[in-house]
Amino acid sequence: MSFSINGKLHKKFAVESKTATFSTREFVIMTEEQYPQYIKFQLVQDRTGVIDQFQEGQQITVHFDLRGREWQEKYFTNLQAWKVEAGSASPTATAGESVVSEGNTPDPFATSGESFDDLPF
Repeated sequence: MSFSINGKLHKKFAVESKTATFSTREFVIMTEEQYPQYIKFQLVQDRTGVIDQFQEGQQITVHFDLRGREWQEKYFTNLQAWKVEAGSASPTATAGESVVSEGNTPDPFATSGESFDDLPF
């Protein structure tokens, strides 16, 4: 299952070599909400350079997979980014993707772009 999220690139970290054949790189985006969230992503192997073309403060869209694992009865969750592109003003989803963004849920009762209120009070 793939997800995508929009935000400003807050921080890029250096590439880390975990073993002789495995490297990772982390970066953080900041969402623009009432209470901004700082979300850390990880790039692995040949994708560690994907973030190089972007500058801190630039609006980006991150496509990522949600990963989880167990190690010695402890559980870890990781947001593994696989694509980063220049951001857009409004998040959109493509086939097989979900948009992760607070307040982006459409009003199921809206008609023709206007809100509809049929409550008697």
